[in-house]
Amino acid sequence: MNTVGIIGLTALAAGWVPQTFQTIKEKECKINTHFLILSFVGSVSLMLYAVFLHDVIFSVLNFMTAVGALINFYYKFKTTRVEL
Repeated sequence: MNTVGIIGLTALAAGWVPQTFQTIKEKECKINTHFLILSFVGSVSLMLYAVFLHDVIFSVLNFMTAVGALINFYYKFKTTRVEL
């Protein structure tokens, strides 16, 4: 079952890679602000829960997705005026 968890971790975390590279390349984040907020809050919450459960796979997954969201946040707020 660990293999299934690692495959899921890789697929979900990899989902942020193309978007994050595009954001960095264009120096602009086109992702919806509410999506970024929900994704970040969800990832951080699940990461803390996974750490509490000593679940390395889900801790790493949620850490990586939180970092992806943070990078996109940086470019969202650095380059544009965002209205919530």
